[in-house]
Amino acid sequence: MESQKKHSRQFSFEFFPPKTDEGQEKLRSTWHALAALKPRFFSCTYGAGGSTRERTLQTVMDILDAGFDAAPHLSCIGSSRAELAATLELYRARGIRHLVALRGDLPSGMASAGELRYASELVQFIRQTSGDHFHIEVAAYPEFHPQARSAEDDLQAFRRKVEAGANSAITQYFYNADAYFRFIDACEAMQISIPVVPGIMPIGNFSQLARFSDACGAEIPRWLRLKMQSYGDDSASIRALGLDVVSRLCERLLAAGAPGLHFYTMNQSAATMAIWKNIEKSIT
Repeated sequence: MESQKKHSRQFSFEFFPPKTDEGQEKLRSTWHALAALKPRFFSCTYGAGGSTRERTLQTVMDILDAGFDAAPHLSCIGSSRAELAATLELYRARGIRHLVALRGDLPSGMASAGELRYASELVQFIRQTSGDHFHIEVAAYPEFHPQARSAEDDLQAFRRKVEAGANSAITQYFYNADAYFRFIDACEAMQISIPVVPGIMPIGNFSQLARFSDACGAEIPRWLRLKMQSYGDDSASIRALGLDVVSRLCERLLAAGAPGLHFYTMNQSAATMAIWKNIEKSIT
């Protein structure tokens, strides 16, 4: 963890672009509430194949216009080089200087995966077309990407993203701190020293979380899964246990030298702010 301790701490919050104008207004209230915590930046996801580009941009511009840093996600799957170049030029023209560069998912029914197959190729393309204009975040997988052929292959894929020009990384969420610590140790062994910020998923709706986790390969520890399941429809108990577990996880990560936290807010502020209140002494 020594390579991470030298980086200044940054805290950030992630949203997804709402599908409706009403959802956009609700999200505006959410990020205004979270802005009081003075995050380093907000990020906004990008639908499969760029399907939410306009609402992603709208969300990011709302945040930028209010005086906060915001980073749109950009994925390469399903897009041509020309389309990606046009999006990058649009972002430059709008004053955006921060990106989260991802491979992304192929939309259902789309036949072509596009011209770039991997996030490392996207990072390289951004650097070739935009130089150092953008600060580029990439994804990291402490429990390894579900499609990786092996742990070593996944680590090498991460190294290629760093070598292509990534400035920092945000991890997939996890509930086992040791997975993050071991991932950082492996990065240090490969002389990778960029900041790798842990991704944090608050626990509110457990059945929803279980579906997400099964799909993305994030492990829910067996004891936690069984305990949550035992609560059935007792949402108050689920939220209370989730708050305690995630707060303790955040405290342990920060105590060990993690360079901040990135919260997957699910466009809600309450759970994230409750965790923040619990860990405030660790943050300061």
